[in-house]
Amino acid sequence: MSFRRAVAAACGLAGGSALLLCAAESREYFGDNRGGRSKAGVGVLHAAHPSPWAPGNHSVQPSGYGWDNNWDKRDPTSNPRRKERSKEENSSEAENSKPTATRHIFLIRHSQYNLNGNRDREKTLTPLGREQAELTGQRLAALGLQYDVLIHSSMARATETANIISRYLPGVELVSCDLLREGAPIEPVPPVSHWKPEAVQYHEDGARIEAAFRRYIHRAEPKQKEDSYEIIVCHANVIRYFVCRALQFPPEGWLRLGLNNGSITWLTIRPSGRVALRALGDSGFMPPDKVTRT
Repeated sequence: MSFRRAVAAACGLAGGSALLLCAAESREYFGDNRGGRSKAGVGVLHAAHPSPWAPGNHSVQPSGYGWDNNWDKRDPTSNPRRKERSKEENSSEAENSKPTATRHIFLIRHSQYNLNGNRDREKTLTPLGREQAELTGQRLAALGLQYDVLIHSSMARATETANIISRYLPGVELVSCDLLREGAPIEPVPPVSHWKPEAVQYHEDGARIEAAFRRYIHRAEPKQKEDSYEIIVCHANVIRYFVCRALQFPPEGWLRLGLNNGSITWLTIRPSGRVALRALGDSGFMPPDKVTRT
């Protein structure tokens, strides 16, 4: 049997790019076929030079970073005062301070806006951006959820996006917040050549955006008895940083995530403090010709 046929049989694929891909992977596992052949014609792996991708070396190893249950400093079992009290007092306090509700947080990136303005108030939405906001508002309304609040960045493009969305969510309170303004949260890794803020910008913006994270991204308070659904309209950098922090991923990886204009990112925070990312930058509710990233 030829080398290509043997690879195809092993991988369960045939022809075209799939066969070439499988052949390349087989060479990684079994060695280059020029280095020796078995009776079946597949390259033989030399014991003296084992491949780093050989099956025995291919297991993914744990990162060594565990999940911090008290990441939001709201875990009732982590209260240091509990050690000074009796078991009965601790049991009663834990029961009364234990969260029972789930928070659902919808992070919306603002719609497309005019890039040629010098001042923030001049950077209003484009006609397409207003269409995108309409579509996002329609999508949020179609989910049929009882939203508690609509918080938005105080920058013009986020404020305008929030105002359009609010037309589809009558009765939902609108709240503006300066902490949610766009900025440079932390120096990204790996770096990019087209965007290099000064160190002072990371220092100033990073503290503000982290403060916004601590204010808005946390488990429910014990007094909250019903699940909540909250909308935050802000900016790509802020949302990407929030997602990395909430999932306890390295925050410097935020720039590896991409978000379309008007997209929906859905975080769920359970009473236990567990966090789930239910959607990241969802814009599938928009026609393809309405989707943009700038």
